[in-house]
Amino acid sequence: MVHTFRLKPGDDLRQGLEEFFQANNLKAASIVTCVGSIDRLSMRMAGASPGLQDNRVIKGCYEIVSLVGTIGKDGSHIHISVSDTKGRVIGGHLKNGSRIHTTAEIVLVESSEELYKRELDPETGFKELTVRHD
Repeated sequence: MVHTFRLKPGDDLRQGLEEFFQANNLKAASIVTCVGSIDRLSMRMAGASPGLQDNRVIKGCYEIVSLVGTIGKDGSHIHISVSDTKGRVIGGHLKNGSRIHTTAEIVLVESSEELYKRELDPETGFKELTVRHD
């Protein structure tokens, strides 16, 4: 099933996605698309390990040019790319604290036959995706 919704100015992008997921009692969802803008971006940069994470908060007006990821009942894994007024692009792992500027129009696709879980992977040190089939 496809779910389309909009987040409004001031909403937290990551929290809004997870709240929609929970409110609609979904078991597994993937982000199909998102267009909109943010004025505060909170993300973790590439190359992270559990003990070394480069988390950044960037303020300013940015267009969301890509948002991809998976959402499950016990967590999500979402990456974002945004562009500034000169068209320069930056991206990383979406964290809480990324605030919508004008809108975020989001489309999720739900899998009703799978359950997305996050379980600690001893190799990476992070909670990683595991998929269970009903």
